[in-house]
Amino acid sequence: MTDHRTPGSEPAGRPRPDGGRGFGTRCVHAGQAGPDPATGARAPPIYQTTSYVFEDADHAADLYALEAEGDVYSRFDNPTVATLERRLASLEGGTAAVATGSGMAALDAATSILAGAGDNVVSASSIYGGTHTYLATMAERRGVEARFVDTLDPDAYAAAIDDETAYVHCETIGNPSLVVPDLEGIAAVAHERDVPLLVDNTFATPALCRPLDHGADLVWESTTKWLHGSGTTVGGVLVDGGSFPWADHPEKFPELGGESPAFEGTSFAERFGDRAFAVAARHRAVRTLGDGQKPFDAWTTLQGTETLALRMERHCENAATVAAFLADHEAVAWVTYPGLEGHETHETAAEYLEGGFGGMLTFGLTGGYDAAVRVCEATDLAQFLANVGDAKTLVTHPASTTHAQLSEAEQRASGVSPDLVRLSVGIEDPDDILADLAAAIDAATGAGAGGAGPGSKDNGETGDDAAGTSDTRGAD
Repeated sequence: MTDHRTPGSEPAGRPRPDGGRGFGTRCVHAGQAGPDPATGARAPPIYQTTSYVFEDADHAADLYALEAEGDVYSRFDNPTVATLERRLASLEGGTAAVATGSGMAALDAATSILAGAGDNVVSASSIYGGTHTYLATMAERRGVEARFVDTLDPDAYAAAIDDETAYVHCETIGNPSLVVPDLEGIAAVAHERDVPLLVDNTFATPALCRPLDHGADLVWESTTKWLHGSGTTVGGVLVDGGSFPWADHPEKFPELGGESPAFEGTSFAERFGDRAFAVAARHRAVRTLGDGQKPFDAWTTLQGTETLALRMERHCENAATVAAFLADHEAVAWVTYPGLEGHETHETAAEYLEGGFGGMLTFGLTGGYDAAVRVCEATDLAQFLANVGDAKTLVTHPASTTHAQLSEAEQRASGVSPDLVRLSVGIEDPDDILADLAAAIDAATGAGAGGAGPGSKDNGETGDDAAGTSDTRGAD
């Protein structure tokens, strides 16, 4: 279960961006060339402004026609936000990025650019409940069909893709299942059919995995979670990998490879090259929909990214400790954590995740649904709320919260069983996290003194009640 590389470390042979600086250095410095030229301030300034003065009428016209680059209006571009975008593009290994008001806004922007009425999206089934609901209801209302497939089977994706598939979608670490799919296998079947792969990297963050290095074309994340890390600021990001040949498919991707109806026949692929998707997402989605990230939110997220590598190391260490504790507890029916050798995708996780297996785990108690609800109510240190990726340990019951909009069958297909408890392990002292969980489990089940000792159950294996389908063993 141990990976001796620290989170964010690049394996030997991988080229480093930003002049060869390491991941931890880029967490602190990427995106900001130096001190503010006007004042000498070293911290990135907050440009709390709506708009920017034009040099003259020609300059204004050029900006609006995308003939020149510069800031126009903070609904879709802002210098503070641009600093965050450059940093996140660097951390993910992308060519450019667009920061949005939330993670879901990033997904919506991507879908708006890539899909139209009559198209379909092929997605892993083990995904965040909000993403499932968006694809199955909101996208469907726009005439975009959602096709959910076995998360771990590249052949299932291949069978679902057809000429109308706009993109393939999966998560680096499935939410809620905590399974790690074969990114390179899925990318291969998508690319064989001229379809881009969009990956949600929220649960891994670029500290543990950079999907663009494994065949993904586009990445999106909720910056609300580990990237920011303090539970105070909602945000999202789209990162362009610069790898997909949009210009080769003008009819399939008219917003990218074709002539844009909004900019006098401009082809984003021809004009902007490997930044085409990011520029189109900014000017054809975020600009129109108004869901760009705000400068103060970007500024606070920049502060969070500075400690990302350090925090992820602690999150991973603490989660591994908690997983081992729960696996040996007499009142715990099952526990799922990719770092446990018994986890169904442990070997795949070890291949794709660098420096740890993430800060999330799930478990079920012998008391089933009622015990799951009670343990969430009984924790003291762990906070009962609907978020993950905070410095604080967080707990919730997805069947009645994050995935409540799904039917029971849809919940199980996404990896949510009725007894599932989701735990986002924070960076507190591990002994305090364990003591809090032991007391809460005792209160919820009457288990008494706690763990039953080593060997009481198979590490990483979930019970039958937790395994909704073949690809959803023990869900988040």
